[in-house]
Amino acid sequence: MPAEPRHFDVIVLGAGAAGLICAATAGQRGRRVALLEHNGQPGRKILISGGGRCNFTNLHCGPENFISNNPHFAKSALALYQPRHFLELVERYGIPWHEKTLGQLFCDGSARAIVEMLLAECAAGGVEIVLNATCCGGTCGAANCAYGANSGGIYATSGGFHVETSAGEFESESLVVATGGLSIPKLGATGLGYELARQFGLTVVEPRPALVPLLLGGEEADWTKLAGVAAEVEVWAEPDSKKHPSGAKARVDLDGSDVRAKALTYQSCPDTSCNPECFFPQPVQSLPFKEVESPAVGAGAKARHDSIGFARGLKPPSPSVRFREKMLVTHRGLSGPAVLQASSYWRPGDALVVDFAVLAARAGVFDGMKQPGARRDLAAVKQALRAVLPHRLADYLAEIGGPRGWANAALEACERELRRWKFHPVGTEGFEKAEVTAGGVDTDELQARTMEARAVPGLYFIGEVVDVTGQLGGFNFQWAWASGVAAGRAC
Repeated sequence: MPAEPRHFDVIVLGAGAAGLICAATAGQRGRRVALLEHNGQPGRKILISGGGRCNFTNLHCGPENFISNNPHFAKSALALYQPRHFLELVERYGIPWHEKTLGQLFCDGSARAIVEMLLAECAAGGVEIVLNATCCGGTCGAANCAYGANSGGIYATSGGFHVETSAGEFESESLVVATGGLSIPKLGATGLGYELARQFGLTVVEPRPALVPLLLGGEEADWTKLAGVAAEVEVWAEPDSKKHPSGAKARVDLDGSDVRAKALTYQSCPDTSCNPECFFPQPVQSLPFKEVESPAVGAGAKARHDSIGFARGLKPPSPSVRFREKMLVTHRGLSGPAVLQASSYWRPGDALVVDFAVLAARAGVFDGMKQPGARRDLAAVKQALRAVLPHRLADYLAEIGGPRGWANAALEACERELRRWKFHPVGTEGFEKAEVTAGGVDTDELQARTMEARAVPGLYFIGEVVDVTGQLGGFNFQWAWASGVAAGRAC
């Protein structure tokens, strides 16, 4: 006979940053907590973050550093648990840290110190951590495993929630979903959290790669000859309605008429001992939509929802968000902090605009060439650009984007183009290279102060699985801490 389910007050799915701090917070309130992780190790993403030193928060964290269809949603959680609160915890454990640029805080040593700190906090709260607890591990019952009734053996009961895993069965009053997004699948990323949201009737904004390198194609692929060159620039994404020789398609209209979004599909569980009707989430594929009103995209606008609860995130990003940092040319396109930042705001069909002359003094890049008797030729253009850019990049720009004449007006027109140089990426490097996943559980479905689902008492979603995505520099960890604590205090 199968073992009886083990009973807890709270089950937390996922022992990443958000799940660990949520479990610790709830446990230290006296709640009996089970923290279930399908990997054999907790905090895997923490361990690789920040080059192994973990950029654990940012001193300048605020709602403006996050992307969401509801830009106000994160305010409550971020106000209740601020960077100083996490820093106090770090210092209590004696973990040496330092500030790098732009308020980014890193461990002096290994990121493992942060994981060990969180595990110690869980131990202080009596949290039981269960590793290698994969859902739908062959313990599912036929009566509860039909497609549409649960996700891999997770479903609601009259007294709360039931979770069936390869490590046993668990029941609880509250269920916290901290399963993360789709980014870095080699670390075990899955779409389980999105499917759980769908199962309980919650809408999900289409997940997409964020903080991700961008690909260049067509004529712009020639830029990859500069692979390895980096320069300080200013970068931003900008809607563009034109088609381009790069091969990039024009951006679709807001009504989504040319858009096909991605949603989870299913295949039969490979575990032969499992009930044949058991299903588990697989990579995304296109599904049809129905039109519904969505306040997230403005009055009168239409958002598209598919039949299993996915919404196309159509709220246009602000074109004014600019990032002055390093851009790196790669063998496939563009990367570096500035491009990764802008990628979260970029949509297929948008232009990526670069100011190559941001390091120029108040005087124009070519002001010296305008002086009486000054040289006005390609060599002079290269020399002027070398004053603000690496030599290889300066020479390349001079050759492909130099002045179309030598009059002052031509020099000024050339500088304007250099300050608004448009790339037309053909795509991103995908979830494999994305640092985070944008989109996720629609914030309209959740209580901002507690992360609890409005329509399902006792069900919480936290961290990356929610439609709140931070900029580069420790902001996504701060959202994990803040949302995890918010749920941990409420569940």
